[in-house]
Amino acid sequence: MWSTVNKKFKKYPARKALAFKMLDLGLRVDKDSKIYCGDLKISDSALAKTVDVDRRIVKSTVNIILNDEELFNIFGNIIPAGTLLKNIAQNLGLGVIEIEVGEDNKGVLASVALIASENDIDIRQAYASDNHSESNPVLTIITEDSVPGDLIKEFLSISGVVKVSIC
Repeated sequence: MWSTVNKKFKKYPARKALAFKMLDLGLRVDKDSKIYCGDLKISDSALAKTVDVDRRIVKSTVNIILNDEELFNIFGNIIPAGTLLKNIAQNLGLGVIEIEVGEDNKGVLASVALIASENDIDIRQAYASDNHSESNPVLTIITEDSVPGDLIKEFLSISGVVKVSIC
């Protein structure tokens, strides 16, 4: 997906920045030439301001997406993932584990889930940033209860894990 968007907008840096922001935010392009987050219509000017481009860039990017089957198959089917509880976890009495991974990160989520399970830690939410769009992707695990600090060593022993923090 990232390579397709990168290739299609290679000659247009502002449009490419906008397209990547739309992916990052989970914004969908509909056949009515409008941009949506779920069923909420997003104004061209608000999105343009967020990416620091002219609103005409938004219109032209949407037109390119609508007229390109490969791009429309991506942007026409995006569904926002919902609320990430990371920033409000402490207010809700939840725990947070953040795990930065390197390039070789296959199986990290499974290994983290196994360690959590072995320690009777219930996972409420898991979110992994895209390793194709970020140089240091982070796996964020939200748990039902706080996580004991002595598990940091176990998480660090997982192949591909670079850094661990527990909140």
